[in-house]
Amino acid sequence: MADVAPKGLRYPWETPPSGTEAIEVAPGVLWMRVPLPMKLDHVNIYALDEGDSWTIIDTGFASKKTKSQWEEIMAGPLGGKPVSRVVVTHHHPDHIGLAGWFQTEHGAELVTTRTAWLTARMLTLDVQDVPNAESLAFYRSAGMDQAIYEKRATDRPFNFADIVAPLPLGYTRIKQGDTIQMGGRTWDVHMGNGHAPEHATFWSRDDNLVIAGDQILPSISPNVGVYATEPMADPIGEWLEACERLALLGREDHLVLGGHKLPFTGLPTRMRQLIDNHHGALKRLLEYIDTPKTAGDVFPPLFKRTIGEGEYGLALVEAFAHLSHLHQEGLATRTKREDGAWLYQRKG
Repeated sequence: MADVAPKGLRYPWETPPSGTEAIEVAPGVLWMRVPLPMKLDHVNIYALDEGDSWTIIDTGFASKKTKSQWEEIMAGPLGGKPVSRVVVTHHHPDHIGLAGWFQTEHGAELVTTRTAWLTARMLTLDVQDVPNAESLAFYRSAGMDQAIYEKRATDRPFNFADIVAPLPLGYTRIKQGDTIQMGGRTWDVHMGNGHAPEHATFWSRDDNLVIAGDQILPSISPNVGVYATEPMADPIGEWLEACERLALLGREDHLVLGGHKLPFTGLPTRMRQLIDNHHGALKRLLEYIDTPKTAGDVFPPLFKRTIGEGEYGLALVEAFAHLSHLHQEGLATRTKREDGAWLYQRKG
């Protein structure tokens, strides 16, 4: 979705921390950033003071550069105290990348959801040198641009293990309805879905803090896509359900600490926007498929901006997810073209 500053949101810090800097966003809660080698060039990480150690939220990719930055952070803002616990919001590499390293090299406990741990551990063990047949068939079913398809068919595919440290056997599970003690506070655990299955968010009972990962971001919507692993998944439906449920918890004074962009207040406004943005996208899409179209055909009404090659893969899986949601809701039909691509068309 478009990267714009929504109305009604307030940003207490206009400038994020850089390098190994830390900003104290609440007593005993530090906000830091580590870089990512992509268009979304950072992930936010948080450290909560446990007295003789730290709990950290998310980690960044597994790379020599990120490890080096973490070592500087631990010696600098974290004051040499050990990281005793890593809490991971969801299984994506920019969040879980160095969790295994903290476990093996620093003796930290890993705390996350069962789905996040199982998915990440499975993906780190599934290394492929060439694209598998199922992935290529899925690309064709989505109507991938032919030139991009031919390139993907011959290139080494992305492997989780390239940027996620090996995860040792064993973790501590959190689930919906749990509470967890972090940084001298009691936090309620509420699950999101859509962007990642069983995505953990944390709501402080003792003050106004919400640790939201990628489930609630201030000026962008997280990617919500369908993949070859579960081609009939409905992450759009799961996303909307989670947003409606989490919206009931939001207060104006909540300070939301997200996985990207800036901490913000004005959560009720943002939840309405996240919900309305996707309903609006679905409405535009439904009008656009008055004639049969593939996921690769529907970028203009869905994203309303030019999609470059670097963003193409994420855009394609999100377009597929929206079309599949319309189909599964009974609002669109789908037929398979001779080349294997699904064509979606509005009913009636």
